[in-house]
Amino acid sequence: MNVILIAVISLGVIALVLAAILYVASKKFAVYEDPRIAQVAAVLPQANCGGCGYPGCSGFADACVKAGSLEGKLCPVGGQPVMAKVADILGLAAAASEPMVAVVRCNGTCQNRPRINQYDSAKSCAIAASLYGGETGCSYGCLGCGDCVSACQFGAIRMNPETGLPEVDEAKCTACGACAKACPRNIIEIRPQGKKSRRVYVQCVNKDKGAVARKACTAACIGCGKCVKVCAFEAITLENNLAYIDPNKCKSCRKCEEVCPQNAIIALNFPPRKPKTEEGAAPAAASKTAAPKAEAPKAEASKQTPEAPKAEA
Repeated sequence: MNVILIAVISLGVIALVLAAILYVASKKFAVYEDPRIAQVAAVLPQANCGGCGYPGCSGFADACVKAGSLEGKLCPVGGQPVMAKVADILGLAAAASEPMVAVVRCNGTCQNRPRINQYDSAKSCAIAASLYGGETGCSYGCLGCGDCVSACQFGAIRMNPETGLPEVDEAKCTACGACAKACPRNIIEIRPQGKKSRRVYVQCVNKDKGAVARKACTAACIGCGKCVKVCAFEAITLENNLAYIDPNKCKSCRKCEEVCPQNAIIALNFPPRKPKTEEGAAPAAASKTAAPKAEAPKAEASKQTPEAPKAEA
């Protein structure tokens, strides 16, 4: 009995000593956490998509509290309503942000870009890109395996079986950028959504020379530079045989779309243009109808002038 009692007392003393040590260590090495971090994290959508540029929603909440300003910070999933709640918690002003959307910059459909071989391996764009150039002659375009579809947590992208290209649903897209990171060809870009969802962009990423690019895809940019010359706002640059439209400078005049010989420039969600033949026919018809009225007084005057000398005689 004495041995058992001594063992129990010894263990109790050791437990008390260790508990005291842990208590002192917790007080001395305690890390203070601002309670506002938990409040901000509570209003975030907890998608943990990384579109904000931070590791998850908790990292974004910590950055917002410690920064002291919301300038340049945006939750792409929650958008402006969520940032307004964050601003109320922190007592800061919510910076206005322009809605963004994912844009697929490839028009290499089955008709525009015929297949020259068949890929028979793992259904992954990353694997296909590391093995070879793809099933077509274009080594820059979409591989069509759907890595972007798998990366999207919101079901905003689907593969069109007819064209073989991914399509973005603007109503579901949060511009988190997961699809752009998953694409090994970098054909998906996060661009401003634009007023009334209208935007102009070059739907091609082929950097080959004109003849080579056109042979691989009938809708490829050939780097002719006509769009650069016609743009009055310096919104288009030509580099590595590829034109690019800066969304911050573009005024949506659509002149570049008219002069592009390859139809590689896309003007999305714009109303249809009025036919030029109708505009030119209306003034021509008006001038023809007005011409006889103007010539009538001249004819009457010519008839009256010969009769004047006869009356005098």
